Amino acid sequence: MQNPFTPQAPSPPRRIETAADGERLLTQLAETLNALLQVVEQETELVRKGRLAQAAKLEPKKSQLAGQYYAAIERLKQNLAFLRAKLPDRLRELQRQLDASRPLLQLNLTVLATAHAVSEGIIRGVAGEIARKAAPQTYGVSGRPTAPVASAARPVTLSRVL
Repeated sequence: MQNPFTPQAPSPPRRIETAADGERLLTQLAETLNALLQVVEQETELVRKGRLAQAAKLEPKKSQLAGQYYAAIERLKQNLAFLRAKLPDRLRELQRQLDASRPLLQLNLTVLATAHAVSEGIIRGVAGEIARKAAPQTYGVSGRPTAPVASAARPVTLSRVL
């Protein structure tokens, strides 16, 4: 009996042998990309508005769609020669769709990176203020207050339950 906890190697993508199968793959890929872009667009808007909890709820759907998209792209790569020979127009159409989606994906990455940087800055600021208040207030040789030493820094814990 096989252990259900042992990871299994992914099965290789199925080979496409008919134009109809190729058409189905390209349609599935376009639909998955559209669904993924809708979720990414929603996420971008929610993060821009500061609704991070709502944006985080989109993550499971985004991950699922990204996995489906990745699997379809891998299958496309394995069958690219066949698709170029049998469905060149549909392949060009898909390429145009992918090219058109790049600005939206770049915007999403920029918004997420900005939110991450702002959050990190806030946490670092809070941690620095806690360390400053926890350190003894002394004066140095010059008569000015000394900066807190690195050993006075304490870890900051964030509780998501309020």
